[in-house]
Amino acid sequence: MTGGSANEFLISMVPFIALFAIMYFLVLRPQQQRVKAHKALVDGVRRGDVVVTSGGIVGKVSKVEEAEVLVEIADGVKIRVIKATLSDVRSKSEPVPANANNP
Repeated sequence: MTGGSANEFLISMVPFIALFAIMYFLVLRPQQQRVKAHKALVDGVRRGDVVVTSGGIVGKVSKVEEAEVLVEIADGVKIRVIKATLSDVRSKSEPVPANANNP
């Protein structure tokens, strides 16, 4: 390889490097930030919060476990939901005391 062909090779690689940089800043980085924000949202869920599942079910968190939450969707109707499937926390509440009586 001569010096001229090496320069031509580097010049021909510039568009690929630019394309990767554009893709990183427009696609990959925002996606990583959304994943990080969702993880923080899920980790911050506590008893009394109103949440929305990825299936569209809205309910109030009545118990938080390591990987699951117990969500009350109607009076006396509770479902167990995987934390990762929560899509939104609609209203944050003050922490409910652990010894509060549930009807």
